Amino acid sequence: MTTTTLARLASAIAAMAWMAAAPLPSEAQGLKPWRHAIITPKADAGFFMMAFRRGFMEREGLKVDILEVKDDTIGTKVLLSGEVDSYEGTAGAIAAAVRGADVKFVGCPWHGVPYVIFARPGISKMEDLKGKSIAASAPGTPPEMMARASLALAKVPVGGVRLAAVGGDRDRYAALLGGVVDAAVVSNEYIPLPSSKDLKVLIEGKEALPKSIRFCTQMTGKTLAARREDAVRFMVAEIKAFRYAMANRDETIRVTIEVTDAKANDPRPAFIYDDAVHSGIVKPDFPLPLENLAWMQEQMVELGQIPKAGDVTKMVNGEIRAEALRRIDK
Repeated sequence: MTTTTLARLASAIAAMAWMAAAPLPSEAQGLKPWRHAIITPKADAGFFMMAFRRGFMEREGLKVDILEVKDDTIGTKVLLSGEVDSYEGTAGAIAAAVRGADVKFVGCPWHGVPYVIFARPGISKMEDLKGKSIAASAPGTPPEMMARASLALAKVPVGGVRLAAVGGDRDRYAALLGGVVDAAVVSNEYIPLPSSKDLKVLIEGKEALPKSIRFCTQMTGKTLAARREDAVRFMVAEIKAFRYAMANRDETIRVTIEVTDAKANDPRPAFIYDDAVHSGIVKPDFPLPLENLAWMQEQMVELGQIPKAGDVTKMVNGEIRAEALRRIDK
């Protein structure tokens, strides 16, 4: 039996044991439908998919359908269109809220930006990128914001660098390895890969965007008004799942491998888990730091992504999270 097969068998056994430990509602048909969007899962998938892969949502009476999206721009659009009830996206939705969009942050489980800027051999610092190209993403997305903030920190004019909108992390990493671009904004999960040994990390997200928040659970005001009870149950499941993930390293890594079809010897799931837990950027109780959201908004104004700042207090709804925590901790 191969190592991969053994890993999958162990994962399946663990999943069945977990499901048996806490019974689901007696009638599956009684579960209420909920639609949730996430950016295509990566090496952090164990945290974000735990609630959906280990029965947390079902135990709260919800049947959740997952929609994977390529980037934050698409995720915000599907949320606002009503195609989904919630979206685990970046705080970049601030830009949509400033423009009057009906989007609310209800909790933020992942603080800090996990991005790095990799460069090809021969480039050792951000200043060396003058006249060269950086694979980022669509305007207004976190990777593009990371690129702009990093250039500003190094006092390199954006106009002197070509920012290329290149898909997701995998696409940007491939573009760098293939020599299509000189540098790329990618997740730090690529650091432990053998193919990265000759690449240079020019800057990390914590340097360029020190107060940034990576992911927040978002819903619309319309959904919160029409389905408040279901929204609370969704948050209860999310918080319980993140707490469980923080306390169960091996199981969280197993979920990541399941979701991403990673090989058993892939170093990324363990690397990301350990980095996230040890650095403290995972916040299992989904706090809503208004100071950080305000700081991110200021960066968007400075970088020209939005014309002016809005009232961040109107962009959040803390009631759902507060009720969820009350039910969990009573």
